[in-house]
Amino acid sequence: VQLVESGGGVVQAGGSLRLSCAASGFTFDDYVIGWLRQAPGKEREGVACIRSSDGSTDYADSVRNRFTISTDNAKNTMYLQMNDLKPEDTAVYSCAAVYSTGSGVPNPSTFAYVAGQRREFDFWGQGTQVAVSA
Repeated sequence: VQLVESGGGVVQAGGSLRLSCAASGFTFDDYVIGWLRQAPGKEREGVACIRSSDGSTDYADSVRNRFTISTDNAKNTMYLQMNDLKPEDTAVYSCAAVYSTGSGVPNPSTFAYVAGQRREFDFWGQGTQVAVSA
């Protein structure tokens, strides 16, 4: 079982990046999957999460209307399209899959809290660096 992020890099403020999270060894069924980020000296925060089985999504207020989370179930891959990037978006971005039956998604803060418990049936990626220059 593995989650592998890619797509990070350095971009100027106002620019765009698309992050990918490729999953292997499991499918997105019965999981809420999402993106978390951690900037130097700051706590990890939930950015966005999605349940591919019903299409429900939620975003942190700081990224709402700028970031878009999506999945391609045929490729078992999740994406985060990040537009209008700001210097405060600089962080290591990680993807995580939290086992959760039912429907809907929690808010990203709750998702980050649950993902942080690192339960044996949840999965994490290693992270990809995003740096936004002013």
